[in-house]
Amino acid sequence: MGTVAILGAGVMGETLLSGLIRSGRRVDELVVTARRPDRADQLAEQYGVRAMSNVEAAEVADTLVLVVKPQDMGGLVEEIRDHVSPGNLVVSLAAGIPTAYLESRLPAGVAVVRVMPNTPALVDEGMAAVSPGRSADPAHLEEAAELLRSCGRVVQVAEKHQDAVTAISGSGPAYIFYVVEAMIEAGVVLGLPRPTATELVVQTLFGAATMMRETGQHPTVLREQVTSPGGTTAAALRQLDDHKVRAAFITAMEAAATRSHELASGND
Repeated sequence: MGTVAILGAGVMGETLLSGLIRSGRRVDELVVTARRPDRADQLAEQYGVRAMSNVEAAEVADTLVLVVKPQDMGGLVEEIRDHVSPGNLVVSLAAGIPTAYLESRLPAGVAVVRVMPNTPALVDEGMAAVSPGRSADPAHLEEAAELLRSCGRVVQVAEKHQDAVTAISGSGPAYIFYVVEAMIEAGVVLGLPRPTATELVVQTLFGAATMMRETGQHPTVLREQVTSPGGTTAAALRQLDDHKVRAAFITAMEAAATRSHELASGND
């Protein structure tokens, strides 16, 4: 994979950097840039990597990982475009930026891969979806996927599905936190101390997710195993159905996908 430059080492950029180092990547093959020079210097000192300007990083790197906010992408590409060669791989982690946007602004033939990560990458449990641009071949796609595997799991999707990915896994942690908040509040309402309610909910969530991953069983089967006829779980689930919680979740994710599409359309 050669030298990897992470351009825009904020929270997600640092997450990727630390994941790559933990996975065995040599620090002399890693370069970071940041909007603030002191931030880049701090990362260089902490991780033993090289800190450079965006232009310097583009000149020395084989793979450029763009981890800036969508509104900053245009300026970054304009800055580095004359220093990127057709042999480079450009991996974009910016939400709502299509590969065509980057391809039209970079030299012809530069391979571009679009990635939608999510925040559990911070604890090496991220879920990322990768989509190739027109010039990206299977080897480029595998290089991008290998980068993201350093802090979680990776799937490949057609770029037309990235809006759905954004709605499901990109925004998904927020939905889970929202449900967890509600369950903790319910525990408090029912008389439990907040720390106790929090521990009960968080471990229940972790255990349920682990069961789904390790058993491979459909969630409907697992739910039915918990739901005794006429029991407490059945009573609770009836209330959720009466309040159309399932439909609300589907509608919410459709809204997220629609918004993702709107943002991407503005960056064509």
